[in-house]
Amino acid sequence: MTVASSPASQASPIPAPERPMRIAIFTETFLPRTDGIATRLSHTIPPLHQMGHTLLVIAPKGGAGEFDGARVYGVPAFAFPLYPEIKAAIPRPSVGKILTEFRPDIIHAVQPVLLGLSAFYYSKTHKVPLVVSHHTQLPKYLHYYGMGRLEGIAWNGIRGLYNRADMTLVTSRAMQELLEDRGVRRVELWPRGVDTQLFHPRRASEEMRARLTQGHPEEKLLIYVGRLSAEKEIERCRPLLEALPGTRLALVGDGPNRARLEEVFAGTPTYFAGYLRGEELASAYASADVFVMPSRTETLGLVLLEAMAAGCPPVAANAGGITDAVEDGVTGRLYDPANPSDAVAAVKALLSDSACRRRLGAQARREAERWSWMGATRQLERFYSSVVQREMELPRQIAGHRARGASVKDVCEALQIPRTALRRHSRTFGWHFFAPSRAPKENLRQRK
Repeated sequence: MTVASSPASQASPIPAPERPMRIAIFTETFLPRTDGIATRLSHTIPPLHQMGHTLLVIAPKGGAGEFDGARVYGVPAFAFPLYPEIKAAIPRPSVGKILTEFRPDIIHAVQPVLLGLSAFYYSKTHKVPLVVSHHTQLPKYLHYYGMGRLEGIAWNGIRGLYNRADMTLVTSRAMQELLEDRGVRRVELWPRGVDTQLFHPRRASEEMRARLTQGHPEEKLLIYVGRLSAEKEIERCRPLLEALPGTRLALVGDGPNRARLEEVFAGTPTYFAGYLRGEELASAYASADVFVMPSRTETLGLVLLEAMAAGCPPVAANAGGITDAVEDGVTGRLYDPANPSDAVAAVKALLSDSACRRRLGAQARREAERWSWMGATRQLERFYSSVVQREMELPRQIAGHRARGASVKDVCEALQIPRTALRRHSRTFGWHFFAPSRAPKENLRQRK
């Protein structure tokens, strides 16, 4: 995971949009944090700005007040009890004031939990369309923190929340299918992206390999990059070390589960590297033999794409969004997470066959080259534009359906819009159209 370099500085000139937009982004996490959401946003905002759009980022306080042309408004935050590294921000009236001054054309709520929930309120009060994006399997995470019984309730909340948005974005087809199966409507795919200039096989370094192997570069090296948290199931890597003598593991990252993992891996050749960023991180990927991803809760796994771009073939659990990124036997290996011996066999097959490892690494690199941040951002811009354009056309479309006596439900289904979109135009067409149940009472009073 990296936020070191801005892709905008590497890109060719970007043509101006037909209609520049004012985009307000609500996010629960942003720079200087290092995670998948911060990575994606840090590679999305610069090209959007270059395209001519004006951006406001509303995030927990802790970073700079500006990022690559976008204003960043920091909301005071506190450490989340279950995960102290995460700063939770509670919405406050000043956010509404900032939005009123900014006058957004569209609001984007990125994985709304606390601060992002206010995006739904401000979408209503400012009569602005809303897009949400789904990046983590929070309902699944509950099982790793002793709250698994709440998963169904969490999904009910997500479905109700997301269906109030004009569009929901996901980062993998697996997540698109999951959300649609859970009853979420208007789901679209926001493509993956990776910085293939930073993450490259040429970043391989004898010095980095010696560091990650703690002075034993001749031994095989497995690498994991990401949060050290319960839902990542990193402890599942220990059987690999026990079954494969002469193999070492480097864990890059940090998190609330580090102390427990240090106990789990005590006595094994495991190196806790802490956070690495930029060229150091790129060198770590390229200097390892195999990237391991035991997590079963990934919505995509940007670190997988970074490893693939660096030519480090991944061995990953065949679950969640991982299957969108890795093709078994072509760009890496997938294993059955319910069968520990399957993971051992997959890793052993790559470590014992250097030709196969090089071949999968080269094919992984070619696959990663297909997924640029610029391409992903252009698709996001098209999504924004389509929502804003539809918002402009809604009054005419609603009027046509109302003239034919269509119900609220029929209008929403015909236009593929949420009821919140109708309410934004309620004053234009009269309250009775949106709350017909009140009309009989008013008529009764008139008769009296």
